[in-house]
Amino acid sequence: MAVPKRRTTRSKRNMRRANHDKVAAPTIVACANCGAMTVPHRVCEACGHYGGRQVKDKGQAESES
Repeated sequence: MAVPKRRTTRSKRNMRRANHDKVAAPTIVACANCGAMTVPHRVCEACGHYGGRQVKDKGQAESES
């Protein structure tokens, strides 16, 4: 049976545990229509386009923000 030869230090233990708590930055891409930065697979808040077509009109996009 495998048994550690030396005790794991607090520093090494905490470094190992810290990998689960890392926060990744959200992915941001440019809108194909207007160039505004948006989250992928969401309607563009600036112009209301998604997938190459108008999903919301500009009035709705501004009033919901």
